[in-house]
Amino acid sequence: MNSEFSQYDIFFELTPDLVCIAGFDGYFKKVNPSVQQLLGYSYEELYDSPIHNFIYHEDKQTTARVRTELLNSCPLLNFENRYVTKSGEIVWLSWTSQPVQDSQIVFAIAKNITPKKELEAERNALLADLTETNKDLRHIGHMTAHDLRSPINNLLSLFELINYSHITDKETFELMEVFKMCCEDLRDKLNIYSKELQEKKSLYIPVKEVDLRKVVRNVSKSIGSILKNAGARIDVNFDAISKINSNATYLESIFLNLVTNSVKYKKAHTSPVIKISSALIGDKVYLKFSDNGLGFDLNKVGDKIFGFQQSFTTQKDSRGIGLYLVYNHVQSLGGTIEVESELNHGTTFTIIVNQ
Repeated sequence: MNSEFSQYDIFFELTPDLVCIAGFDGYFKKVNPSVQQLLGYSYEELYDSPIHNFIYHEDKQTTARVRTELLNSCPLLNFENRYVTKSGEIVWLSWTSQPVQDSQIVFAIAKNITPKKELEAERNALLADLTETNKDLRHIGHMTAHDLRSPINNLLSLFELINYSHITDKETFELMEVFKMCCEDLRDKLNIYSKELQEKKSLYIPVKEVDLRKVVRNVSKSIGSILKNAGARIDVNFDAISKINSNATYLESIFLNLVTNSVKYKKAHTSPVIKISSALIGDKVYLKFSDNGLGFDLNKVGDKIFGFQQSFTTQKDSRGIGLYLVYNHVQSLGGTIEVESELNHGTTFTIIVNQ
């Protein structure tokens, strides 16, 4: 080591950053222990080889260009390149360097940013996967909306061909009307979802005044047979506030999933009673859904209740999608959702959104 640099020994020894003095000839003149420890070479190996020998091959050309600018008295700030350790590992360094023309040396300090770069690479890979997944999901959504429309329209066309005067049984006639209404409802929903898929180019969700009673009526109409067969009753109390600024499609999906869950997870030999109410506290709207169903053991499933494909029963038609959709709809509307439940004592969901 050159004795002329001995005055810097304490600084070199104590700093955790990589500190070095390099000559204009392209060789290290002095490096601190952090350089030697990170790269894994002996001091002799570091001093005896040109610096470019330690640089990752893909970064050598860029580094040489920047070094030329540096030697022409242009300080280097936050320049990132890769070095190869003695064990073959690639590490990322961020350099700040200052040339001294009179002495023909460069003072340089670097930070090991390898963990940061690895996180960035993981994030970019995740974003790429999410982008591709989103693209696939949008394609599936368009395909589903398009391909289902034809058989639905075909069913509705068949209804037009039916001569209802030949149906003498009153119950059969009523069932046919309900079946037709369900097909029309499905067609309307497909049209709405298809339109939203085409228009949704950003995260913006259109908001307008929504009548909560109308939302309940639409949901009750769409699953009328399910409610009737289960003997379910929906009690509504929107006296505090009956209209809110929100997205009707999202609200109907939220109401639909919570109501159907109450019916699906009802207690044996007990008719479902679903209570839906609203309250206005400050500028927040509280929508409360309570039922008398099976409930959850929140100590066991509390942190998973809104997870994707999380099912907590043995029912064959349980897919773990409904509450996941509810949670994401509420989040998209800028709200929060809370749950209170006890096994065999029902469940209460409270949705809190801005007015």
